[in-house]
Formats: sequence, C-alpha cells, structure tokens
Amino acid sequence: MGIAGGIEKVNKILMPAFFGLFLFLAIRIYMLPGAEQGYSYLFNPDWSALRDVRTWVFALGQAFFSLSLAGSGTVVYGSYLSKDEDIVNSALNVSFFDTCAAMLAALVVIPAVFAYGLEPGAGPGLMFVTLPTVFQNMPGGQIISIVFFIAVLFAGVTSLMNLFETPVEALQSRLGLSRLKAIGIVAVVSFIVGVFLEGDGLSPWMDFVSIYIIPLGALLAGLVIYWVCKSGFAREQVQIGREKIVGVWFEPVTKYLFCGIAIIVYIMGILYGGIG
Repeated sequence: MGIAGGIEKVNKILMPAFFGLFLFLAIRIYMLPGAEQGYSYLFNPDWSALRDVRTWVFALGQAFFSLSLAGSGTVVYGSYLSKDEDIVNSALNVSFFDTCAAMLAALVVIPAVFAYGLEPGAGPGLMFVTLPTVFQNMPGGQIISIVFFIAVLFAGVTSLMNLFETPVEALQSRLGLSRLKAIGIVAVVSFIVGVFLEGDGLSPWMDFVSIYIIPLGALLAGLVIYWVCKSGFAREQVQIGREKIVGVWFEPVTKYLFCGIAIIVYIMGILYGGIG
C-alpha cells in the first residue's frame, strides 16, 4: 500500500499507542519492589568510562543506527518529502523524540529487570523477557501484551520498510518495474537469503553488515552530498521549505564534523569489532 497510504496511516494510531503503553508501564513498574535499584543503575553514571574511547565510539554507533543515519533509506525517504517540509526542524524533532523514546524504554525495562532479578546486560532480547514478566503480574496483562507486541511488530515493519525501500525504489526507477513487482522481487530474494542465514549464520552476517557495510553507506552518503555534489547543493536542498535562513554553521558541521565523525566511527568500529 506504499509509504503514506500504508505504514504511515497505521503508525499514526499504533505509535502513539506504543508511547501511551510505555508511559503506563513506567508508572506500573515504578511501584514494583526493587525497581529503585534500576533507577540507581540508570542515573548514577560511571564518569570514568568517558575516558575510554570505546564509550564514545559505541555511543556514536548507537546514534547512527537509532537515527537511521546508517542506511540509504533515509536518502530515499528524503526524496519523497514535500517542498514545504522544514528539514532542519524535522531532523531536530526526530533526534528529540528518538531520545525521549529511548529514555522511556529504559525507564520501563531497566527497573523491571532489577525488580524481577534479571540480567541488565542481556541486550535487545530484554524486551521479550522483561516485559512479558511484567504483563503476567498485572491485571489485564494479556490484553495489554497483545496490543503492545502488535505495536512492536509494526515498529519493526517500519524499520524493515526503511531498509527495503531502497532496492524497491531502485528497481522501479532503473528497470521501470511496477511497485508490486519490485516488492515481490525484493521479498522473494530476502526470504531465500533469510532462510539460509537463519541459525548459526545470522549473527556473523549481522556483525559483518553492521560493522563494515551500513556505516560505510552513511559515510559515502555524507561524502557525496557534502563534498562531491556542487558547492551549495546541500544548503539549497535544506533551505527548501524553510522560512528562516540556515546559519553559517551548516557547512562546517556537515562537511567537517559529520563526515569527520563518520570516518572515525567507521575506522574505530572496525578496530573494536563493532560500533554499538
């Protein structure tokens, strides 16, 4: 059904519901015995860790993934924007709400981990271990869990569409295929590859893609947009739809700071075997 007609319409309902459920769970978990240890774990930082370069590399790597800077889907989605969209404000909103979502998730998962005696360093799977435990121990938990994990499913589909939109759009524009045919080809190829990767081959493949391929895409996009394209190209595109003139900070931040950080993160990520 496409981006606007499909996933966007569904997410206008499910993503606010997702946030609402997380707020509800944060309040519920606050009342659990032992949850205070989780808050202490979250809000009593070990400042000495800032002296370790890996802390910075892993944090920047997480930002690359969380903000979708590491994939070409951002570039494709950008080409779909209307001419009256303020890109700078949109970027600020994405960064702000992404951080809010991460903090809200942390306020739900980490205190619950300590309240139920689980391991806080277990990784992404924590959500599928901790939250079902919470749902089991609350009134109406079965219904809430169904709604919650449906919202999780669509959140995952959103990310999947971001990844798939690049090859789908390429097949449409380069080979003149219809959207349905392009999606069908990508789906079949992905299914076949997924079947062979499932099991022991998945983790090494994901490590290879996340360490070497995806960050390189972000770096190349930055180099092309800010260095290879004609002078002023990026500023012209950002200025479309924006009433206030973009400040003099734009070129130094994009050409030197972003591209410089992307190069450092890519190199250090390879040296440390991962960027987050």
